[in-house]
Amino acid sequence: MRAVVQDAPGGPEVLRVAEVARPEPLPTEVLVRVHAAGVNPVDWKTRQGGGMAGVLGEPPFTLGWDVSGVVEEVGFGVTTLAPGDEVYGMPWFPRQAGGYAEFVTAPSRQFARKPATLSHEAAAAVPLAALTAWQILVDTAKVEAGQRVLVHAAAGGVGHFAVQFARHLGATVVGTARESRHEWLGRLGAAELIDYTEQRFEDAVEDVDVVIDLLGEEHDATSTRSLEVLKKGGLLVAVPGGVSPELREAADARGVRTSPFLVEPDGAALTTIAGLIDRGVVEVEVADVFPLEEAARAHRQGERGHTRGKLVLRTGA
Repeated sequence: MRAVVQDAPGGPEVLRVAEVARPEPLPTEVLVRVHAAGVNPVDWKTRQGGGMAGVLGEPPFTLGWDVSGVVEEVGFGVTTLAPGDEVYGMPWFPRQAGGYAEFVTAPSRQFARKPATLSHEAAAAVPLAALTAWQILVDTAKVEAGQRVLVHAAAGGVGHFAVQFARHLGATVVGTARESRHEWLGRLGAAELIDYTEQRFEDAVEDVDVVIDLLGEEHDATSTRSLEVLKKGGLLVAVPGGVSPELREAADARGVRTSPFLVEPDGAALTTIAGLIDRGVVEVEVADVFPLEEAARAHRQGERGHTRGKLVLRTGA
């Protein structure tokens, strides 16, 4: 099968398409013919030697965790899926899944049936970003109706799902994004929007119950500044970079809470999310789709930042 491989850490140029052995499903696993694979910031961070590179180990390896495709074979013991089923998922994260390829194998319950209303390209944009938003809001923060949620980088892959999920849960959503994205984010459910290029968010918002920081401390001390807008007992979920001892100490001094976060495979949650998408409650934004051979170009575009929604690779299957 064709797959995008890299033999060393480095820039986008290290990504190349090669012929590799097709995986075989073990008991409880399915073999999925991949039609499309999502591209995420963790992909290019890992390619550079950061991100999940420490989990994957030394190259060569194949990046990619978001996939949408069709079940080709099932291993012994699989009862929930059958050949021909259209599925999507985020298999194996943070271990290697090899999503930038024509086939992947993984436990059947790490997949869910693809939203019927989405193409494979759109479905591949969902799993990692949507599960990140869902698990933060539902499992970590336990957001309830009437709360105020601030989403940093609201127009990005995770951000645009977080806005919609928080709205669905009954929260009042505040988002930071460039002014050109405000009309779109308002339609998705953001009640208040702050153009971070024109105004410091801590000067514009207060009494927030939950902050979802998708930028991190390295981006103009976003995590530390976010502590200022939380009400007593409020929660900061810091996704990139996690929670440093200094950040935790600062939070304790202000009487607010912090939590690091890393997304996990979750087929059951993907089933719920698919239902929201098919009912029109949640929209999926795909900024661009690239052929598998142009994985390097997709990474270059992603690394420039300011992508509205998600980038996707089409495998050609």
